[in-house]
Amino acid sequence: MPALSAGSGNDTGLYELLVTLPAQLQPHVDSQEDCVFLQDMFGERSLHSLVKIHERLQKYEDQSPAPVLDSAGTLAHELAEELQSKAVSAEIRELLKLLAKPHVKGLLSVHDTVAQKSYDPELPPLPEDIDDDEDSVKIIRLVKNKEPLGATIKRDERTGAIVVARIMRGGAADRSGLIHVGDELREVNGIPVDDRKPEEIIHILAQSQGAITFKIIPAIKEETPSKEPKMFVRVLFDYDPNEDRAIPCKEAGLAFKKGDILQIMSQDDATWWQARHHGDANPRAGLIPSKQFQERRFALRRPVALVQPQKISNRRSYDVAVECEDADYGAYISGFHIAGLRRSFRLSRRDRKTNKSMYECKKSDQYDMADVPTYEEVAPYRRQPGARHRLVVLVGPTGVGLNELKRKLLISDPQHFSVTIPHTTRPKRSQESDGVEYHFISKHLFETDIHNNKFIEHGEYKGNYYGTSLDSVRSVLSKNKVCLLDVQPHTIKHLRTAEFKPFVVFVKPPPLARLRETRRNAKIISGKDDKGSAKPFTEEDFQEMISSAQMIEHQYGHLFEKVIVNDDLAAAFSELKMALKRLETETHWVPITWTHS
Repeated sequence: MPALSAGSGNDTGLYELLVTLPAQLQPHVDSQEDCVFLQDMFGERSLHSLVKIHERLQKYEDQSPAPVLDSAGTLAHELAEELQSKAVSAEIRELLKLLAKPHVKGLLSVHDTVAQKSYDPELPPLPEDIDDDEDSVKIIRLVKNKEPLGATIKRDERTGAIVVARIMRGGAADRSGLIHVGDELREVNGIPVDDRKPEEIIHILAQSQGAITFKIIPAIKEETPSKEPKMFVRVLFDYDPNEDRAIPCKEAGLAFKKGDILQIMSQDDATWWQARHHGDANPRAGLIPSKQFQERRFALRRPVALVQPQKISNRRSYDVAVECEDADYGAYISGFHIAGLRRSFRLSRRDRKTNKSMYECKKSDQYDMADVPTYEEVAPYRRQPGARHRLVVLVGPTGVGLNELKRKLLISDPQHFSVTIPHTTRPKRSQESDGVEYHFISKHLFETDIHNNKFIEHGEYKGNYYGTSLDSVRSVLSKNKVCLLDVQPHTIKHLRTAEFKPFVVFVKPPPLARLRETRRNAKIISGKDDKGSAKPFTEEDFQEMISSAQMIEHQYGHLFEKVIVNDDLAAAFSELKMALKRLETETHWVPITWTHS
């Protein structure tokens, strides 16, 4: 390309050159599209503004300006003091207000720094009493405000020296980059630490404010800075470091509650991880027990914890058959039939006395208490438009109101919510249709499907099988509907897959006194006869509902994403519907395996 003419003289500015550039380039551009592109690019107003600013700054720099004085901040302070003694007027008040603004003070401070060319940091002088043979000694000064230093120390068992045990990610020591794991600590603020216990040194550090000077001997191996990890976990238990006798430093511990999301900052220590709460503005990490360490601690208590569930099992509190074998399994709502209500395969207490049918689910033995709940690695997930809905799983004790909540959801939006159609080996009645009330199949086929693990749960009642299949859930989800599923809690793990991404809601009863009040006129379904008669709640029903809810929450609470107390049905329904709305529009944390499928 031939050289471009910038004008007849050497005084042509960059801005003038930019304005004439499109016209000079036009003869060398082949297509109209390229010409329009160049005109748009060089005609951009922001580019013109930047070039004008550049020219002004260049002209100003060529003049080699010098500051009138290098103490504008001091002058402003003196002016403010003098104005205070003058007669107060509106102008003086306004000027004093301006001079007191932190932005103005900051601007004057920057002016003075530039004017004095005082750019280098002021380093403390080296102590005069350093031994000649201490070639590797480092003198470090850190500014400590109210936050902890962010490091732990210990006594080396071999040498007896006080060394840095760990650096907390994001803390003051970590941000400085001057202190490393393994560094030997010799002095703190001029106080020798050789003959002091680590607890005494920690006390000295805790009492120190402002600048702290360390005299250390660096470790032989320097730590290489690592990138901030992006591992997030949902914690499945409560933790208070102040109650943990094993933690090396309680002050460095991080407290959390079950359900919190933590970002794991370091797993270098096999026993104590470093973590911070997700979204916390404080960048400093805290100590938490590692997954392996916490699992071992829980395992020591596990035999005791298993005693109570076994007693409950002997009382058949989790034995289930069909809650109501035939009577009004479906419901006619607003002129259309809804199948699947009251088909949760649960047996009330009074029915368990006369019915020996046991509930079963796919490989249930391997799921009950199989995992020790500590941490679950999670990732953010948001349902994309057109994607299948997440399965909504409702759990709770018998009589708590699961069917009422399901029924209200179905009535509120039958095009959006749906329930599964169960399978049975019972003969079809004259008024029934296959695939409406039930999927009617042979006993041989039902047993084959049981063997092939096709049922989420199944039971036998009066010689007939009843069950909820995985395919029935898939059928609802394939129609772009939200599938509402009421199951026993020990089936949840069977459903926790990337395919279903279940959102588990635990519905629990209110306290006993409130339970008596709210259920005074309510009735509980009995399956002792074919009519599925409803009988008033008894005190024994209330006691069982409370104890069953406590056991469910204790054993499976780490799997729940939402807990609703059904004190008032209308309020519980409103809370549930709002949660399901947010489920479709907001980002939620789910097991990381669900996002990698």
